[in-house]
Amino acid sequence: MSGHSKWANIKNKKAKTDSQKAVVFQKYSRELIVASRLGGPDPNGNFRLRTAIEKAKAAGLPNDNIKRAIEKGSGAGAADNYEELTYEGYAAGGVAVVLEAMTDNRNRTAGDVRSIFTKFNGNLGESNCVSWMFDKKGSIEFDKDVDYEKLFEAAINLDAEDVIDEEDCYKVITSVEGFQSVVEGLEAEGFKSSNAELTRIPQNNIEITDVKIATSVMRLIDRLEELDDVQNVYANCDIPEEILQQVEV
Repeated sequence: MSGHSKWANIKNKKAKTDSQKAVVFQKYSRELIVASRLGGPDPNGNFRLRTAIEKAKAAGLPNDNIKRAIEKGSGAGAADNYEELTYEGYAAGGVAVVLEAMTDNRNRTAGDVRSIFTKFNGNLGESNCVSWMFDKKGSIEFDKDVDYEKLFEAAINLDAEDVIDEEDCYKVITSVEGFQSVVEGLEAEGFKSSNAELTRIPQNNIEITDVKIATSVMRLIDRLEELDDVQNVYANCDIPEEILQQVEV
């Protein structure tokens, strides 16, 4: 699972600046709207909504915003008709990029995404041109104050696929199908996660050691993430720390 670790480390380095952007609140609101529309407004019976609420709160989304988004999705307010779409292509250096979007205007979103790929030396591709290079998995993070051995034993007993000792957290990897049962099973064992999400883990990574290429890749990813319609961006690049420090996005 080293591919996930490398990309996650790059994402974590970017998170400090990304968390300051107002667009983050919009992304969480959209996820709340869609989750409540698909599964209902009760988080106790809607696992996707429950995890969306937890992530929104962790990001600092005010409770009133959370409430309004859930009401919109469940029909209590005027809701935008968002649909979930996936785009994929290549960044500079042959790096594969997959992004997930929620939009009420697919033509606008496709145009914006294509423009960014072109501007930063990438190419927007056809469906499944690179998504096959990524495995869909569940990722559950825990603070390092938990007992690793007990967490490992509990996770494996719940049929988790792997438990990784990251630099700043422990990470339990699951199948998509087993994600909810592992999260709830670990909660029942007394392990409260700091973050739980479905993600895409690259099967292999491309190491980028050229600062110019690394800059193009990170600028493309950064601009994609700034789009209101884009929820998540994944890439199969490994940029060493000394190179990443020289990148200005």
